[in-house]
Amino acid sequence: MTHAMLKGSNVPLKATTVRAVLRWTPGQGVPDVDASALLLGLDGRVRSDEDFVFYNQPRHPSGKVWRLGKKRVAEGLTDTIQTDLSGVESGVGQILLVASADGVTFDRVRSLTIVLYDAAADGEPLATFDIRPETGEETALICGELYRRGEGWKFRALGEGYSNGLKGLATDFGISVDESEEASAAAPEPAPQTPSLSQPLPPEQPTSAVPQQQQPAYGYPASLPTYGYGYPDGSFRLPPQGPQFVGR
Repeated sequence: MTHAMLKGSNVPLKATTVRAVLRWTPGQGVPDVDASALLLGLDGRVRSDEDFVFYNQPRHPSGKVWRLGKKRVAEGLTDTIQTDLSGVESGVGQILLVASADGVTFDRVRSLTIVLYDAAADGEPLATFDIRPETGEETALICGELYRRGEGWKFRALGEGYSNGLKGLATDFGISVDESEEASAAAPEPAPQTPSLSQPLPPEQPTSAVPQQQQPAYGYPASLPTYGYGYPDGSFRLPPQGPQFVGR
């Protein structure tokens, strides 16, 4: 049975591996959306910058939380976070499931929904939550959270927003953002060949102008740098090509 969630409601989870699918409807003027996750310690903050799973760090070092990436489905576009709840470290009490837009407010995102599945079994969803931003000016949203309750886990529907984007949300939970890198990212850049807005894609990407290996995916250049799970200088940096953040 699928639980249709209301904001603030929760449901116990019997599944040991949960797939959280963020889904929205693309179209003219609709921004691209990214799914990410923050693993919080018992104090409600990340233990280190490695507890941030996002488009440029798609897998947690523990191997228990990872980003599956984007797909086109009949209902629209999706981006997915999967979690092996049975193997999450005991020091983690919550896992926030986050949506962020590329510097565009969520009032332009249509039919934003988070859907939870038991990743180890076929069948109907465990829960669905239709997300309604409170103001429409949010550029990042905590869609829901997976949290410990006794020996098990539960899911709570949240829909809490930030108007200063993924940067503001991440720093609130203890992620350190290098200010010099942020300033560099704000410098003018050549216009990308593909807009960051979610546009209906043709069945096949053209190959005449750009070699196949350089084709952008969902608005992000293929030359996006890949960071490891450790940071040589000890500081975390959001990549320049990631979402552009606005002040709260």
